[in-house]
Amino acid sequence: MTIIEQYGWNTVWKDKWNGKYREHEGRDLLPGRIIGDFGSKFRVITETGETWGELAGRLRHTMTDSGEYPSVGDWVLLAVQDGGEHAVIHGVLPRSSVISRKAAGNTRDEQIVASNVDTLFLVSALNDDFNVRRMERYLIMAWNSGANPVILLTKADLCQDAELKIAEMERAAPGVPVHAVSALLGDGREALLPYIRSGQTVALTGSSGCGKSTMVNWLSGRMLQLTQDVREGDSRGRHTTTHRELFVLPEGGIIVDTPGMRELQLWEDEGGLDLAFGDISSLAAGCRYSDCSHEREEGCAVLQAVAEGVLEEKRLLNYRKTQRELLYQSSKEVKQKRKSAAAAVKAGSSRSRNSGWRKEMDEY
Repeated sequence: MTIIEQYGWNTVWKDKWNGKYREHEGRDLLPGRIIGDFGSKFRVITETGETWGELAGRLRHTMTDSGEYPSVGDWVLLAVQDGGEHAVIHGVLPRSSVISRKAAGNTRDEQIVASNVDTLFLVSALNDDFNVRRMERYLIMAWNSGANPVILLTKADLCQDAELKIAEMERAAPGVPVHAVSALLGDGREALLPYIRSGQTVALTGSSGCGKSTMVNWLSGRMLQLTQDVREGDSRGRHTTTHRELFVLPEGGIIVDTPGMRELQLWEDEGGLDLAFGDISSLAAGCRYSDCSHEREEGCAVLQAVAEGVLEEKRLLNYRKTQRELLYQSSKEVKQKRKSAAAAVKAGSSRSRNSGWRKEMDEY
């Protein structure tokens, strides 16, 4: 197995590459995978080993505007320079999955967390970090990404009622595997082996202090990431991972650790809401009205399920809240796209007028 194959290069990616990306503007290109995202520079693996890569100058603005800016896990088109010491990135291969969220702050930008991930480990510690409502939001992000979600409940050795919390999480995530693990005691690793076999890429995401970096070290059998103890008072931790990086595991799988999130702001919905709240979607099929909002309508099967104790009221409230958030985010995206399109038309019209003026001057 070549070094690039150890990082997931297989027949699927070869088929995408062959005949389409071998040559670019007279240059011979090589495929590579981004294994470290350090902002303006990337650590990239190629068929000859690791190298530093950076975007071709003309792509820096176009890729940012189009949402195609490279991220850890991406397969990219490289022009290698200086005997393999450096490389210029000329493009990104079509992605099989994209894990993204709305960037922090008041911006309207999408932040890509990782790409081409097969399984997304949603991590929550079995201490005060345990939060079912927050996990429902992470599930929406996972289903929207195209990756398969798996819930990891870490620090099982610190929990006296782990079985009850596992059952609670399973009710909130129908059909999603839930595993309780303890890196300290070495419990639960066998259940994770199917997700980390050769050629598979997994990523971990969760709140700060939930144990992601500890999981990376435990699964790899090496001290790859620094860890810090959480505060005893509130079980909160600091960001021990400051950038996104990809590692190869002993079983041949590939794992991505990501910085912890204080708050997950969802980017957009591509069916993830209905998948994460599949029980509500199923109940809604029995509502009297097809556009039922599940708030006060007569004949609402969802409200009836809450009244009968079949559906937890807190789950319905979180569904409504998240639905409103996604609708609001969608409306902002539409307004921004219209604004950008109008600006582009205005700029194009201005360039056209200037071009016509220069032509008239030349003719004069």
